[in-house]
Order: sequence, then structure tokens, then C-alpha cells
Amino acid sequence: MVSKPPVGDPVQDAPQVTPPQHAAAGLPAIGHTLRIAQEQMGLRRTARTLLKVNQKDGFDCPGCAWPEEDKRHVAEFCENGAKAVAEEATLRRVTPEFFAAHPLADLATRSGYWLGQQGRITEPMLLPEGGDRYEPVTWERAFAILAEELRALASPDEALFYTSGRTSNEAAFLLQLFAREFGTNNLPDCSNMCHESSGSALTETIGIGKGSVSLEDLHRADLIIVAGQNPGTNHPRMLSALEKAKAGGARIISVNPLPEAGLERFKNPQTPRGMLRGAALNDLFLQIRIGGDQALFRLLNKLVLETAGAVDEEFVREHTHGYEEFAAAAREADWDETLAATGLDRSEIERALELVLASERTVVCWAMGLTQHKHSVPTIREVVNFLLLRGNIGRPGAGVCPVRGHSNVQGDRTMGIFERPAPAFLDALDKEFGIVSPRHHGFDVVRSIQALRDGEAKVFFAMGGNFVGATPDTEVTEAAMRRARLTVHVSTKLNRSHAVAGTRALILPTLGRTDKDVQAGGRQFVTVEDSMSQVHASRGNLPPASPHLLSEPAIVARMARAVLGDGSATPWEEFEADYAAIRDRIARVVPGFEDFNARLAADAGGFRLPHGPRDERRFPTKTGKANFTAAPVEYPRVPEGRLLLQTLRSHDQYNTTIYGLDDRYRGIRGGRRVVLVHPEDAAALGFADGSYADLVSEWTDGSERRAPGFRVVHYPTSRGCAAAYYPETNVLVPLESTADVSNTPASKSVIVRLEESASA
Repeated sequence: MVSKPPVGDPVQDAPQVTPPQHAAAGLPAIGHTLRIAQEQMGLRRTARTLLKVNQKDGFDCPGCAWPEEDKRHVAEFCENGAKAVAEEATLRRVTPEFFAAHPLADLATRSGYWLGQQGRITEPMLLPEGGDRYEPVTWERAFAILAEELRALASPDEALFYTSGRTSNEAAFLLQLFAREFGTNNLPDCSNMCHESSGSALTETIGIGKGSVSLEDLHRADLIIVAGQNPGTNHPRMLSALEKAKAGGARIISVNPLPEAGLERFKNPQTPRGMLRGAALNDLFLQIRIGGDQALFRLLNKLVLETAGAVDEEFVREHTHGYEEFAAAAREADWDETLAATGLDRSEIERALELVLASERTVVCWAMGLTQHKHSVPTIREVVNFLLLRGNIGRPGAGVCPVRGHSNVQGDRTMGIFERPAPAFLDALDKEFGIVSPRHHGFDVVRSIQALRDGEAKVFFAMGGNFVGATPDTEVTEAAMRRARLTVHVSTKLNRSHAVAGTRALILPTLGRTDKDVQAGGRQFVTVEDSMSQVHASRGNLPPASPHLLSEPAIVARMARAVLGDGSATPWEEFEADYAAIRDRIARVVPGFEDFNARLAADAGGFRLPHGPRDERRFPTKTGKANFTAAPVEYPRVPEGRLLLQTLRSHDQYNTTIYGLDDRYRGIRGGRRVVLVHPEDAAALGFADGSYADLVSEWTDGSERRAPGFRVVHYPTSRGCAAAYYPETNVLVPLESTADVSNTPASKSVIVRLEESASA
């Protein structure tokens, strides 16, 4: 039976806390999956939908970007993927009557959970200037408003075109084409907030900002290091790959400030043995202090250099540059400083070294725990140094594995969604379409917020996502968004961003991954690129949530026609009618996509994009080789009486989408305003378990930011560190607190003090 959406926001004043769990998945995951799916879709629709997730003739999961093996399971999805599908394929609907009953001021008081639970948006909606609530608008009028506002700008650079990782390759290619034909490179995207640090470091060191491994490489590895990542919640299907690697003899080291159930034991729901006993994954857990990863890898590199025969001298000689400078810096690594930076014992690092030296094939995986610090780019460069030393790039069973979050965030960047595009890409685009793309760089996410705040940008267009909920410094960001002349969100469901509107605002409802897409040229499909560079098709199988929805490519094409008019020679109408026409153009612009349509037709599983370092140890860097780097070791210094806070997800969450109020593996139920603190740190600060604290962040300019009313949970995190969920704690992250080089918000390195809550 499908349940109705909540009428009021649930009370979260007293979350229940039990000890954290030590195994992930199993029967509880199956039960939770089926309950959520049935509440949103009903039994029959659940079966019809979930059995098509990640199948070759089905649709790509709208959750994470983890790849599939060529041979698929019948149930090729995880618990959180099923939640994502259920939320999109829900039978709940947000109609014009809903907006009439809920003015903007009311929506602004609601939680992200409540907004998301209301269901699919059915019609385009307009918040008129001076209006207090959204009202229905025709598509024609919506595009006319877009054209009116964009044409009135003093410069194309006063417009911002944001892209979420849900966006398909076809829609992303059209959006960047439109933006550049319009005259701007202002193409911020969600990658700016997550793996931009990975792309920056990898492009400099190996020449391509993508991972170099496949699933087969993970299965063949001798050693897998999982650093700053919680696959049990954020990429659950990765646990199956780790289980298979362990069965093949691999060892696993996890490096994380928090113990995570998924890396302790995985109860694979696909097998009876997995359900009953599960598989222990960790061979060594290094409970590092937040931000200590660069120091750890630097010391490991020193120890490898000091071990006779440990360096792959032939690889270093033939394929790398900068070794001597790097080696000199690595030899200066200090044990005492490393132990202080990491919080680890000497014996733990020595045990890690033993596993490293015993491995001929090593993979390092990482996620936001490495990418969201001031020193994230040098940290990831140090990881690359670590792999280069022993020749672990371009070798089967070895390589770099940045684990992407959203399902097509990597593909969007491949399609040209980037504020700093390569000249070669723009040259190819201009040649194909007869346009002149701007060559000056555009705004990334942080710079976009600053531009809105400072009046430099006046129109904000978002292709999916929840920009306000995902970005730092919530009060600053929301005030900046409200200064816009027009805010536009292409969306399937409600989120916080819809309640933070410019002078005028549009909500343009779109098809989701699960929806059948029929255009003038017949039934269509879109494509995505997973975290390991595999490109494949995605075909929805459900009737659309409303007859008033448009697909993402159709929305971009119609916007372009309205804005550019007869002055554009680009065949926007043809692109809307038949997405194969878009793919033909992609094939002529983007390297690796030659014969795009033919290759998709020949293999339902798609094809893998070329990757020079992986395929032939060819490194397209400025030096023509893989680059060792030598940067000073950095780690956060925390004043006395303060803690270093990392923001993170709960298990009932995907990015900013909140599916429920529990974090099952960490023992939290019925509330999200909790802060996890080591018992000894909490005692020293005077906070008992169950007490309530305000979190107050302190920035270098003396400014403070406050998040009130957090229940203190005594938790086995690393000493001196704390953790709490975003987006509730985004308010604590200063807009100017970003990673060097990448400009990614430093949401994993927030200095905070705890003050007794007024509501205690």
C-alpha cells in the first residue's frame, strides 16, 4: 500500500542512540529497501521498477556512479539505490493545488526531508515578482521569461548554468553548447564541491582527471587502500567488489576517522552465506585524525624509499618526471610529526608498510574524506606519488580510484560542463557548430555564489540538484540566491532550493531516469558515464509522472530556441526530436566517442573510454610523463578546547536527499541533529552523552557561525575530531574556506567549539 506524504515535519528533538553496528547490508537492508519501496511505489510498481535498475535494457540508477559487471544480477541495486529509485518512481504528486496551499514562506520553514517526501512535481510553476507563492505557468510563458531575463543581461557572464550529476550526457552536452553559444563559460557543477580536488591533482600528475582502474582491476589487486570513504552507505555495491577481491586474496586497509560497519563486515544479500555470516573486509583499520592523510602517505613513501628493492626503478626511469625532488622531500618526513598529524601509533604504520611491500598490485580508493580540505590537492598528489613509486599505474590490478558520487557527474565533465574548458575542446565545438565560444574562464560553484552575493550574476539556472542544500555557508548562499533576478530549477521533486527564490523563480518539471521518454522521433534513451569511464545507455520504463513534463534535452533545446532565436544555426529542434542526433555531434567533438551510436547498438553494455595512463602508460601531461610532486606536508592545527568537525551523510541520505531520519549503522534513530564526539573529548569539554550543544565554527577572520541544538553522542571517532550531518552543518563552513587549487569547499576541516545549547 502506497502511503501518503507527511502532513507535518516530524519532531527530531530526541533522537534515540544505540551502539554502532559492525556489519552492513544483510536482512535489515532487504527489509528496509522493501518497506521504503512499497511506501512510495506499491508492490507491483516496485517489482516492475527495481528489476530494471542497472540492467542492460533498463535504466541507470539515479544514485551513485559505481559500475556494473558485464554479467548482471537479477537485483542489480543496493539499499540506497533502491531508495533513490523509489523516491523518483513514487506515486505521490506535487500539483498546483499543493503550491496554492503552501506559500513560499511556509516552504522555507520545512525540512528537506518533508519537502522531498511530497512527491513528483507535475507542472511548470512560476513565482511572479512580488508574489508570495508559486502558480502554474505554461511552458511557452516559462521559456519567454527565461529569454526575457537572459537577453536583458548586460553581459552573458551575468548568467550561471549549474549542472547536477544526475544530468545525462545528451542534456549536459546541449547545456554547455547553449551556454557557450550564448557567450559564457559559467558552468559550475556538483563536481566543484566533491571531486574537483581529485581532477586537479590527477590532471597535473597523470594527465587525466579520472580514475585508472576497472572492476577487474579491483578483483585482481593484492592490496586495496580505502581512504576517506564510507562505501557501506555512500557506494554500497562497492562492497561486493571488495568481497570478491578478498576472496581472490586481496588485503584491505581502511583509513578513516570513523569506524564504518561496511568495511568491518559485509553481509552480501545476493548469497545465502553472505546473508548469514558475511565477509570481514578490513585487514587493517587506520583510525586517522581528520586531515592527516597527506602526512601518512608521505611517511609511507619515505619508508618505501628506504627499503631496498621496493621502488620500481624501471618504471620511474621510463615513465616519470620529478623523482629526485620528490624523493628529497619524502626523505625529510618525520615520525613524530606524522604521529601527531595522524593520531596513529608507530606500529600501525609499520603494519601498513608490511602490507604495501607485500603487494605487487595496489589500488587506492578515496572520496570526500580526502577531497574537502584546504590541502586536498597535495594530499591526492601524494597518493599518486605513492602509487608511482612501485609502478602501480598502468598495471593490471593497480591504479587510482576516486569513487564518484552522483551517477553521471563524471560524464557531465566529459561532455564539457566545466568553467575552465580545454582550448582543444572549444576548438572542436566551434568547428562543429560554427560558433565562437568564449575563451576566458567562468565561475565555479563558490565563485558563482560570490557573484550572486556581489551583484555580478543575476540569472541562476540549475539542471537538477539542490544547489542551496549542497553548498557551504548557508546564510550567505541563501542571501545571495535571493538577490538574483531569476532563479530556475529543472527538477523532479521539491527541495530547499525551491524555497530560496530570486525576484522571479521558475520550477521546470522534468522526466526522471525511470520515466519513458517519447519524442517526435520515437522512443528515446540517454547515456551516462560511470566512475570507471564506462559509457552506457539508460532507458526508463514507467509512464511519466505527468503529461506536462519535458525531458532535460527538450528543456535545453526549447530554452535555446527562445533565447537565441533565428540567429542560431544549431538544429535545436532536431536535437529535441531525436537524441541520436545529439550523439552524432558528441562523436565529432569529444575524443573517445567516435561512432557513438553504432557502438551502443553493437553492445548493450556500452563501451569504455580510452585512458592513456591505464591503457598504454601514456601520460598526457606537460612533461609527457607521470609527474612526481613535492609539496610541504600540511594538516589542520586545532586550538585547545576546540574540535575538528567533518560533515557527512547518514545512511538514510543520498547527497542532500533525505530518505529518513535514521543512521542505522551508527546507531542513530529518529533525528539528524546529532554530533559524534569521542567520549574523552566530550568529557574534557564538559558534555555528557545526551546533552545538547550549539556548534560554533571559527574562521581565520574572526567570524563565527552557529548551528544550534545538536544532541551530543559519545562515539568512537578519532581523538580531537567530531562529525555531524550535512546539509544541517553546511551553515558552519565559511564560503572562503576552500581547497587550494580546486576551490572545493573544505567541509571536512571545520574548527568548532561546543557551547551548551539554550534549548538544553
